[in-house]
Amino acid sequence: MKLYLDPGHGGNDPGAQGHGLNEKDITLDIALKLRAILENDYKNVSVKMSRTSDTTKSLNQRTSEANHWGADYFLSIHINSADRSAEGYEDYIYSGLSSSSTTAKYQNIIHAEVLKVNELRNRGTKKADFHVLRESAMPAILTENGFITNAHDASLMKETSWRHKVAQGHANGLAKIFNLKRKQNPDSNPPNPSPGTLFKVIAASFKSRENANELTTALHAKGFEAFVNTTTISGETWYRVQAGAFANRENAEDRLDQLKKAGFQDAFLAAE
Repeated sequence: MKLYLDPGHGGNDPGAQGHGLNEKDITLDIALKLRAILENDYKNVSVKMSRTSDTTKSLNQRTSEANHWGADYFLSIHINSADRSAEGYEDYIYSGLSSSSTTAKYQNIIHAEVLKVNELRNRGTKKADFHVLRESAMPAILTENGFITNAHDASLMKETSWRHKVAQGHANGLAKIFNLKRKQNPDSNPPNPSPGTLFKVIAASFKSRENANELTTALHAKGFEAFVNTTTISGETWYRVQAGAFANRENAEDRLDQLKKAGFQDAFLAAE
């Protein structure tokens, strides 16, 4: 499955603003988390992002890039805004499509999966003549993940753990749509410890160095020391983001708990 993942706005276009937040920052964080989940947890997934940092990109550039790449699905992540009373989640497909189209069927699956985890009011599935929906050559959806102008929704947006839930909801929908098969993470079950064992706290393990570097930067921003450690497992190179190493398992589990409370839900222990 080739996913073109589009965090809305960016660079000189902040998108919606409210409660001290910029839409462009939230959409990027959710998208990066979604990419990490897909590439870490599922087989045969390729993700191309319209942007991986705070850069400016036109709507035409986004759809042209997705079309040229031959993506199987276009997913654009956004945050809504309106008056203070408006709240909740909604998503859009192109208005020229029927409700029995493949794109509409995909929309229903994404909609249901995201709503299971996002703690937002259901505003329903909708259609619109948005550029990214109209000009993309593949099925496309634009999700509006809450209202930045609403106190309840904005308070959730400020939580790293909530942004991870939203990313996971999108991932769950994509997995259902494309029948994605989960990969067995070779690091997920550390062996039973023996004397002299060192417990390494791994924030996540990637096959992409770029993803590992981005997570390291995110960890540093949260006050965690971290670095990328390359390892070979079953002949494949993995980039593990290490955020601590302890001789005492209890201390390692304390650090693991700190990471998960900070929103790094893919963290695990590796005993060596």
